[in-house]
Amino acid sequence: MILSFHNDCLHRDTWDPFQLNPIGAEKEKKRICFRILQNLVAVIVGLLVLVSGVMSKGSLLVLITLTSPVSLRNNVDKQFYTLMLMCVLVMPNLLMFLKSLWKCVFKSYVAPNPRTLGIMCGIESLVAVGTAILVLIVMPKLDILTNLCIPGGICILSAVFQIAFRLQTQSWMILYPICSLILVLSGYVLLAVDYYVRQSSYVPGQVQGSYIYVGIAIFASLLVSLNWWENPFQASTNIQEMLSELDTFRDAIYLFTSLIRIALTLGVYFLYNCLIVEADARINWDAFTKASKGTVEIGLGVFFLQAFCSAACHWFGVVACKIHSMTFAFALPVSLTGPATLILGMILFLTQAESLVPSSQATYLYIPSENFTIKTPFWTFCHELETLKDVNTTPVVMLEISYSICKTSLNNPNAMWPFSMLALEGVCMWLGLVSCTYYVWKIKVQRIERTSQLFVRRLYESAFIDLSMLLNTKMKAVLHEFMENCVIYLCATMWHETYDEMLKIMTSMFRLDRYRGDPKEEHKDCFDFECHIYVDDGFMLEKDTETKLVNSYVCDLIQVVMEVYRVFTNKEPDEVSIIETPYGGRLVIVMPEGNMLYIHIKDKQLIRNKKRWSQIMYLYYLLGWKGYNVKNPQKITRQNNPSRASLISLDGESYLLPSYDNDSKRRHISDDNTYIMALDGDTDFHPAALILLVDRLRMYDTVGAACGRIHPTGMGPMVWYQKFEYAVGHWLQKTAEHVFGSVLCSPGCFSLFRGSALMDDNVLKRYTTKATRASEYVQYDQGEDRWLCTLLLQQGWRVEYNAASDAYTNSPQEFKEFYNQRRRWGPSTLANTLDLLHSGKDTVKRNTSISILYILYQTFTVASSILGPASVTLMVAGAFQFVFGIEGTLSIIIAVVPPAVYMLICFVAKPNFQITIAAILSVIYAFLMTASFFSIIGDMVKQGTFITPTGLFLVSGAILYMVTAILHPQECTLIIYGLMYFICIPSGYLLLTIYSLVNMHIVSWGTRESNKAKEQKKHVGVVCNRDCRMCCWDVKIQVTQETENLVLQQIQQAVNPNTPAAKTEPEEAKAESTHEVQDSLDANKHILDYKEKMSRKKDYSKENLNKDNEEKDSSDPFYEDTDYDEDDDDDDDYDYNDYDTLEPKEVVPESDWVEPVKKEFLKKLTYANLKRNLQEQIRYTLRNKNQEDLCEELVSILTDTLNEELRDKVGPEDVLNVSQLEELQYALNEAARRIVKSNRIENGAQRLERRVKRAIERTLVAPQVEKLSEDEHDFWNKLIERYLLPIQDDKAHLEEVTRELKSLRNKGVFLYFIINVLWIVATFFLQAIGTDVLSINIPKYYPNGSLAPDPLRVEPLSLMFLLSFALLLIIQFLAMLYHRVYTLIHVVSYRSTEKDYKEKDEASNCAAI
Repeated sequence: MILSFHNDCLHRDTWDPFQLNPIGAEKEKKRICFRILQNLVAVIVGLLVLVSGVMSKGSLLVLITLTSPVSLRNNVDKQFYTLMLMCVLVMPNLLMFLKSLWKCVFKSYVAPNPRTLGIMCGIESLVAVGTAILVLIVMPKLDILTNLCIPGGICILSAVFQIAFRLQTQSWMILYPICSLILVLSGYVLLAVDYYVRQSSYVPGQVQGSYIYVGIAIFASLLVSLNWWENPFQASTNIQEMLSELDTFRDAIYLFTSLIRIALTLGVYFLYNCLIVEADARINWDAFTKASKGTVEIGLGVFFLQAFCSAACHWFGVVACKIHSMTFAFALPVSLTGPATLILGMILFLTQAESLVPSSQATYLYIPSENFTIKTPFWTFCHELETLKDVNTTPVVMLEISYSICKTSLNNPNAMWPFSMLALEGVCMWLGLVSCTYYVWKIKVQRIERTSQLFVRRLYESAFIDLSMLLNTKMKAVLHEFMENCVIYLCATMWHETYDEMLKIMTSMFRLDRYRGDPKEEHKDCFDFECHIYVDDGFMLEKDTETKLVNSYVCDLIQVVMEVYRVFTNKEPDEVSIIETPYGGRLVIVMPEGNMLYIHIKDKQLIRNKKRWSQIMYLYYLLGWKGYNVKNPQKITRQNNPSRASLISLDGESYLLPSYDNDSKRRHISDDNTYIMALDGDTDFHPAALILLVDRLRMYDTVGAACGRIHPTGMGPMVWYQKFEYAVGHWLQKTAEHVFGSVLCSPGCFSLFRGSALMDDNVLKRYTTKATRASEYVQYDQGEDRWLCTLLLQQGWRVEYNAASDAYTNSPQEFKEFYNQRRRWGPSTLANTLDLLHSGKDTVKRNTSISILYILYQTFTVASSILGPASVTLMVAGAFQFVFGIEGTLSIIIAVVPPAVYMLICFVAKPNFQITIAAILSVIYAFLMTASFFSIIGDMVKQGTFITPTGLFLVSGAILYMVTAILHPQECTLIIYGLMYFICIPSGYLLLTIYSLVNMHIVSWGTRESNKAKEQKKHVGVVCNRDCRMCCWDVKIQVTQETENLVLQQIQQAVNPNTPAAKTEPEEAKAESTHEVQDSLDANKHILDYKEKMSRKKDYSKENLNKDNEEKDSSDPFYEDTDYDEDDDDDDDYDYNDYDTLEPKEVVPESDWVEPVKKEFLKKLTYANLKRNLQEQIRYTLRNKNQEDLCEELVSILTDTLNEELRDKVGPEDVLNVSQLEELQYALNEAARRIVKSNRIENGAQRLERRVKRAIERTLVAPQVEKLSEDEHDFWNKLIERYLLPIQDDKAHLEEVTRELKSLRNKGVFLYFIINVLWIVATFFLQAIGTDVLSINIPKYYPNGSLAPDPLRVEPLSLMFLLSFALLLIIQFLAMLYHRVYTLIHVVSYRSTEKDYKEKDEASNCAAI
């Protein structure tokens, strides 16, 4: 039996050492542009936080100053400014109310606990009253510098709680809150002393009863400090039950408390200004209408500036935290907001004050009656300011700021030194705030963190924006330094992929293996993974002998695995297992870093084929059977399989994990953190793309699936069309779905699913449903990925889209293949969307991401798609009008004829003929659309304006797509395919729709269909192949290279029996010799038994190698040697003699397909390959051990030893037999022992020797044929029997299904036909009636702005459609902008924590092989 393998990738001979590296196999590096981008974004965000914070704080101080009773404004202006100040306090509460209302109405509403609601309402009431008193009543009575300093005291309660609860991670850190408390109290004392000095020294402009207001300010600050009471309580262990309960209905709580805060703020405002304040200053309702234009402009301008900057400062602060710039983009700028505001104000005062009052210099005033001198540079300046209040040319804001500063001790007639108390007060308050929030500077957050995990409250305080952001940052976030570990199963389904396509997916998996590294070591992304490939229809029957062999696709896959392994490691796979299974077969390969690769080969005679059934197969295996067994392992005796010792180690106890699972951590991982990565057999991706998807599922517990940006690859016009189609679909449609609700389809070629979501009720169980009705064939089997997402959505899970997670997959390059693919996708998409809309009411109740508005949005998109053929037909009719000048009604009639004729052809002709006609019509339509495009441009030039419905639509659409492309800088070049997309619109939205609907009854896959009814065996190495026909006899004569070599060997042995066969056989013959191969199959067992013998100091003879051995004594000197670094654990944790019993190896019966597969993997044991493998294995084993010189010495001497042992005994391409391998291993071990001993290593010599011996053993280990465990064998039998038996429908059933499918087809076509015909008929009659009778007149403007004499007349129906489509595009564009921002945040945060590969010294790889 001969195995057929890819000709371009055969095993390298000695004369053919060259290889072709697949694209992307090189190590990933952090790109410099991304590093620059990360730092640039951090700097920009930090500056925006600082600037917006300063503007927010400064505008609030200005507004408070304008409302001061002693300001230079009149009462009417003061009342208006006070109203704006009250609106500033109301604004964040109003925003919080609207956000909570949205979530409660359109997301989910959980009724709050009455007791918790009462407590929260009480606390929020006190905070609202304190804020309103402090801002609306007290601060207007104080000067602007005091108002800048006094809010710092609201951190006092937080400091007290920190001291009381001892929240510090280290005991000495309690000094921070203690210092904060002392500083704040000192600031209050200085405040009181300062105002005492002002009163006693008669500083002008002081409000009567300043002492009272200072006391009220301190009391109000205490009330405001209650705002962040949750922070210390969440960080402590107090009332955790209440706080946990609060998180479940926080939206409902905020819905009530925000209304209460608004009401109390209004109450304090009206109560004080209507009843308490002096009569002349009370609210005069008529005064608001009498405010001057300048007053209104200043008041509204300052209000909107303050509201916008407060929200911006809060949002940019959140962004700074999420991009991992907590220190330099959040803590630093927010802490400097107060000092920066002061510096900015003083600069403005010093530079602009002189322009207010000319020649304001130091003045000496002598008052004879009092007989004392006033010496201050501000006295005359401040006195003259009062005369400027009625001058219209004076800047009002600068005047009021200057006048407020004059109320401080700077204007003290006796001395200026009391001003130092105000300065000290500001310093104390600021230092008190910084020391109270010291933990903000030390926070470590996850790569992507939810805002609710960063901040205690969602509400920011616009009056104290900097303080609220610092105090609102969670203290508990300091403890979140590590992410929870997860396990990812990469599951790729293959169906007739080409060699190059297989190369893509395999390269991607090996890249991930290199990124993850050794699974026994921790990784910064906290994940482990396994790779599973499921090959559909992987076997064939040999024509002559009816022998079952793996087919050419599996042969190519094996060659791809070996080639990619060689590219990444420059050696052959170390450990390979071949297992026969109830569904066919399995190959188990240990990847270079120790992660596992499983190739499941399906036999369509034993198990159901096609993608959905492969998905059910791996979901039940990985989530059901394997998940249960990993968490409930059976304690049994270890079997005699030392080569898998590295795969069977579990916390010091002996367990046999299913399928040699290399990660015992799975049993400690919940189903929520178990992920399934669905892939196609041609998907190409990088590790970053996978990790970005994992971040989405880690961030939100309700996310059941996440998909990335799919890029079609290939060449030709069809690929160009798909590139732009995919781009628009992801740029606009998928982002809109993500932002407004949930993505409806997570494509099966690159999607990450949460294990618990798939295991939920009505998801996986229903996914196993076999289609029996016509509608089920369309919905279930034609678009399985979309149906699975529909099940997830209906069960309440969210599906998300990550635009930065890029994956590349082959797209149809031929017109026929493209049409057949979309013939499946179109009806399936419509069926699943209609199913979701039909269950919309129940889905809205279950799924918090889907609202009624989103259901309406999807309804509109479905209606637009249904009307697509009519819309395109009318577009074509318009093209006839523009190009040929045909009358409107006649152009519609002409445009309707081709699609109508094509629909009839689709009903009567074969699919191939239908596609041929569609291709011809597509070319004709493309010419027409091109002519139409230039005709529209010419018409706009002719009319002298583009402000027409058609012109506006074309220009605005082009601008929108251009801006969208620019916002995707890595994909902006795809815009050049937009013209191709435009001219192909009739083909994609008219002809393709007709073809899909009329052929809905065809449920074959349509792509990758094999034309071979039964695969023929490829004959490799055929010397003679003759077909002889004599009379009625047909004789086939074939002589292969193997047959010739065997004959030559027998002849030579007969002539010269003493000559070794190795010297006389041709190299290829010896490699393929049946006897040699069979001996090599048992080499692994003998080698490992031989190691047992050597480790026992040859106490056992060769005949006893299969007897039971005692467990190695714990007093062995190997276990006493503990002087090694942490990296030594990766290979040394496994002792090959620590089995309880060593049972004789069971002989596994082999099927016919096993031996050819083994032959390919056995080529690693040829003389030429052994040299290269040994060298690379030694280098890999001793990597990062700081033993470069020893490593190269070992490589050199062991290579020489290998050459000495084999040079005159075997040829370069000969596979070594058992005795040769035993002798070689003994010689290599002895040489390694001598080298290690001669180097006189002080610490870890025995451990180092053991590592080298392990490398030698791995080099010489042979592929193993293993038997499936009984429990797994039983699982597969039951699974196949229950869900996956090959479908064998009887002829009657198939005929019935065909009739139902045709009936469904007829109904669907009729519905589409009626709806589109009605639309076209309505347009036709509107055209026939004429625009003079029924039309909408739109003023026509020329580009210069002048009005044209004749208006534009537009049909109502066309205008309504254009406006609806334009509205849809605008909505999607806004969603794209929102999604772009958060994608940028995610990318920057990922790049800041991305794994950086260390450059390997390539000089070590230059040794001659």
